[in-house]
Amino acid sequence: MAESWSGTLEKIDNYRWRISKSYKPGMRVPGIIYADEKLLKDIRQDKAAEQVANVAFLPGIVHASLAMPDIHWGYGFSIGGVAATDIEAGGVISPAGVGYDINCGVRLLKTNFKYDEIKDKIKGLVYVLFSDIPSGVGSKGDIRVSEREEREILVKGAEWAVKRGYGCQEDLDNTEESGAMQGADPSAVSERAYERGKAQSGTLGSGNHFLEVQVIDQLYDRDICDELQLTLGQITIMIHSGSRGLGYQVCDDYTKSMIRCLQKYNINVPDRQLACAPVNSPEAKSYLGAMKCAANYAWANRQCLTHLTRLVFEKVFNRSWHKMDMHLIYDVAHNIAKIEKYVIGSKEKKLCVHRKGATRSFGPGQPGLPERYKKIGQPVIIPGDMGRNSYLLVGTQKAMDETFGSTCHGAGRVKSRSAAIKSINMNLLMKELESKGITVKSSGRGTIAEEAPLAYKDVNQVVDVVHNAGISKRVCRMRPLGVIKG
Repeated sequence: MAESWSGTLEKIDNYRWRISKSYKPGMRVPGIIYADEKLLKDIRQDKAAEQVANVAFLPGIVHASLAMPDIHWGYGFSIGGVAATDIEAGGVISPAGVGYDINCGVRLLKTNFKYDEIKDKIKGLVYVLFSDIPSGVGSKGDIRVSEREEREILVKGAEWAVKRGYGCQEDLDNTEESGAMQGADPSAVSERAYERGKAQSGTLGSGNHFLEVQVIDQLYDRDICDELQLTLGQITIMIHSGSRGLGYQVCDDYTKSMIRCLQKYNINVPDRQLACAPVNSPEAKSYLGAMKCAANYAWANRQCLTHLTRLVFEKVFNRSWHKMDMHLIYDVAHNIAKIEKYVIGSKEKKLCVHRKGATRSFGPGQPGLPERYKKIGQPVIIPGDMGRNSYLLVGTQKAMDETFGSTCHGAGRVKSRSAAIKSINMNLLMKELESKGITVKSSGRGTIAEEAPLAYKDVNQVVDVVHNAGISKRVCRMRPLGVIKG
């Protein structure tokens, strides 16, 4: 991890802290960090807050450079950063504001199983999931595609998978952007990116990506739980994955090529990692076309993973996934940039909203939400670590007013992967997880150490902040039973 940060934070209220525009000459807007006193101590352990101030230099940025309570050091932008730029006022897009794993995201499926019914089968279920779902660095799946099909995936996203029989229309209805962003441009994707993505459809990936079998252990809003048919003791499944090597390569290609845009468009930023270009420029249009391809690839990937998960459940429980009620609650993106409309002052503006390690949190009645969620707001899925909890929340109007419809995306790291490996005793960790009734399977012991609970902030504290700040609202909590990791 980078060294700690000792800058001044002004308290706005119990859950918001301001970095003044005067902190660094050249900041166009203040920085605002969502946190409580306890989380601030973790946040100061690295230079993520400095990155919040740096992002405030971006041309066209409006309102503030925002950070969620799971903020930690990232490439250019902090992970947990949100920034919106006014396109007509020369607003820019920065690949660092999306990140390397484009459309890393998470989806939540429900089942009609109760914990008591299947508790004796959890371990076996996890072993079959691990056996049948490819995971790990460079993993390759059985869902192989031709070059023509790969280009189709980049345009059609999850719809490509559903048309191949890997799901149903309802899955698309319950996915952000219906599983595909319009305007994807396969010609903007490099050959190297195509090569890296060709064999990775339906694979879980490595690092913090996972598939988790969970049980609902607490309800916070019974009316919304009833609406979603969620009850105490119910088994759910969470799938966390992204755009694999393809998305990584797209980001790598454009973060390098956009450095030239800083001089070309006379853009002054304190960190070259914030390389960017005006949204209306040819370079930005090319990046957006490629980013949408990677985002669509990620949605297709999570749809394929859903299909493989349903097949495993059918194999283990000897009934169809429909009879097990394995329906998708929702799928959200965590690393993405989108063109959205917001009222700034008294005028509606078209903004480029960067969410890097942040989840869309649209409130009730917002266009673009499935009809079934117009009343309650968009489902917001927040994974924790493999030893604690995960959450389902919903978006709020306050998020629309304050954070461009955004909230946190997870727990947020407090230890780097290398620091976690050095400081964690694997035998003790495995015993601790086992004592909690959690079965973990991974392609490498190092991955388990990297992702140990001690490497993360407590997701319960993070969710408390966004709930109490009003930018998303708790619905229910899940605890892990079985986890497969890359």
